[in-house]
Amino acid sequence: QVQLVESGGGLVQAGASLRLSCVASGRTFSSLTLGWFRQAPGKGEEREFVGTINPSGRVTYYSGSVKGRFAISRDNAKNTTYLQMNRLKPEDTAVYYCAARASAVIQSTVSLYDYWGQGTQVTVSS
Repeated sequence: QVQLVESGGGLVQAGASLRLSCVASGRTFSSLTLGWFRQAPGKGEEREFVGTINPSGRVTYYSGSVKGRFAISRDNAKNTTYLQMNRLKPEDTAVYYCAARASAVIQSTVSLYDYWGQGTQVTVSS
């Protein structure tokens, strides 16, 4: 089992930056692929892929809507992954979730992730 706890969400103005953190426990962190997803208001239960990072941290992959603005990193010594969000837009408003999968292969599909955090709210005002 892996427990994930996100933090760092909040209310910011458009153009601002925010960094989310996700701390993991319960399993060897350095063996996990990590992903960030988001669920926007009015989108029901649909979670949108944001980005992912492989266990070593050398490989990342992002959705087209955030590429160039968001960056994922990880510190395996601290069991923590980060989502740095720059030039935020109102359409980035969502609950952001950290997820983990027990594989070295990065994936963008929600169903391929085994563990999820509780989410943290990010609200971007115009």
